[in-house]
Amino acid sequence: MTDTLSPAETSAVGAPHSPQQLKRSIGVVGGTLLTLSCVTPASTLFVIVPDLFSSLGTATALCIAIGALLCIPVAFCYSELGTLIPSAGGEYAIVSTLAGRLAGWLAFVMSLLVVMIVPPVIAMGTADYLAPVVHLDPSMTGAGVMIAATLAGLLDLRANAWITGIFLVLEVVAAGVVAMLGFTHSHRGAGSLVSSLQVAGDHAHVSPVTAMMVLSGLAIALFATQGFSTAIYLSEELENPRRSVARTVLATLAISSVVILVPVVAITLGAGDLKTLTGGDISSMVIAWSNSAVGTFVSLCVALAIINAGIVMVIQNSRVLFASARDKAWPGPVNSALAKLGRFGSPWVATLVVGVPGAFLCFVNLDTLYGVTGVAVTGLYLLVAIAALLSRRGVHGTRKAWRMPLWPAMPVLLIAVLVYILVEQDPSYLWWTGGITAVATLYWAFYLRPRRETRWLVSLPEDVRPDEEEQAAGGTPVATAAPVAGSAQV
Repeated sequence: MTDTLSPAETSAVGAPHSPQQLKRSIGVVGGTLLTLSCVTPASTLFVIVPDLFSSLGTATALCIAIGALLCIPVAFCYSELGTLIPSAGGEYAIVSTLAGRLAGWLAFVMSLLVVMIVPPVIAMGTADYLAPVVHLDPSMTGAGVMIAATLAGLLDLRANAWITGIFLVLEVVAAGVVAMLGFTHSHRGAGSLVSSLQVAGDHAHVSPVTAMMVLSGLAIALFATQGFSTAIYLSEELENPRRSVARTVLATLAISSVVILVPVVAITLGAGDLKTLTGGDISSMVIAWSNSAVGTFVSLCVALAIINAGIVMVIQNSRVLFASARDKAWPGPVNSALAKLGRFGSPWVATLVVGVPGAFLCFVNLDTLYGVTGVAVTGLYLLVAIAALLSRRGVHGTRKAWRMPLWPAMPVLLIAVLVYILVEQDPSYLWWTGGITAVATLYWAFYLRPRRETRWLVSLPEDVRPDEEEQAAGGTPVATAAPVAGSAQV
C-alpha cells in the first residue's frame, strides 16, 4: 500500500485523448432497482439461506441480522467513497486512489473473483425452481440463463432498469408470500430466535449452536447482503452522483435486509420441526403450509429472480472489466477490445467476456466456491474500510462529498471486526483465496509495476460541475474533516 497513486499517474477522463466515459442516464430509483436486483433477495433467500439453515438451524435469522447490522458501517464507507470517487471501477478505483496502486489491484482481483463466480452458480439453481412446470438439466438451464442475461446486458442501462424492476416486484411478492405463510403457521415462539439456538444433526441428533458457529457463518451472511455495493459500480452512470450514490446504497441495504430477514424469521418460526428447518427445503415448506399451486407460483418467481440477478450481475461485471481496460490493466489489444462501447452505450465486448465464460462455468461444480466467495467479500470490505480511514487526508478531505457519521471510529471498528471474521473462516477457503491473491500479486510485480507509466493508470470520470455539486448538496455546504496530520496528498 506504500506504492501510493499520485496525481500524475491518474488519468483525467475529461482530458484530450482520454478514455471513453459511460453516460449518466439513471437516477436514484433506477439505480436502486438495479442494485436491489443484484442483491436479488428472493434468490438469496432460496439459494444461499438454505446453506445457513443447514449449519446454523434456528440461529440463521440471528446470524443474518448481525450481518445486516455489520453492513451498516460498510454501507457508510461505500456511500462516502462512492460519492468522493464515482467510477465504474468501483472498489478498485477507490482503493487505488486512496490506499495505493497495489491495494487497488488486489481490490480489483477480489471483486472480480466475487462477481465472476456467483452468477453461474446461482444460474444453475434455475432448473430446480422450474421443476414444477418442466424438468430441465441444471447445467444447460444455467448456461441458457447466462446467455439471456448477456444479451440483456448489451441493451441500454435505462431499459435494463425497467426489466429488472418488473422482475424485482415478482420476487418481493414471492418473499412476502413465504413470510405470510411462515408467520401464520408458527410452531415456536420468538424467543427461539435468540435463545436455546439449535441445529439438527445426523440420526435426529440435536446440537446447540455456539457463538463461534455464528461468527463463522457471518462471511456467508455478508455475502447474502453484499449486493448493495453495486451502486458504486453504477456511480459513473448515475445522475448527480454526489447525492444519488449514498441514497442508492443506503436504501438498497435497508430494503434488502427487510426482504431477506423477515421471511427467514417466518421460516424459522413456521418450520414443523428442527429437522425440516435444518433441511432448508423452503419450497417443500411452502407447499406444506399451503398447496402445490402456491408452491409453483413461488418457485416460478424465484426462477425469474435468478434470471434477474444474472442480468444485473452481468451488467455489473462488464462495468468492472470495462473500467480495468480503460485503466490499462491488460496488454494493449485486450485493453482496446474491453473498452469498446456499443450503440446502446454499454461495453459490449466486456459484456460478452463476462457472460460467455459464465455459461461454460455452469458445467463445472462450483458449490465449494461459496466459502471462497465469502472470504473474498470480507477481504474486499476490509480494503474498502482501510480506504475509508484514509479518505479525508490531502485534497480529498476538502472535496464535497457525502460524509459518514462517527468517522474515524466507524471504519476502525469495521476493520477490527472483519479481521476477526477472516480469522474464524475455514482454513481451506483462506488458502484458496490467498493463492489467488498471490498469483495476482505476481502479475502486479512482473507486469504492471515495471510498466507503471503505461499500465494500471486509474482514470476517474470528469467531476461534477460546481453548480451541480451545490444542487446535489441541497444548497448547503457539506462538512468536511481536516486532512490527517503528516499524510501525503494522494
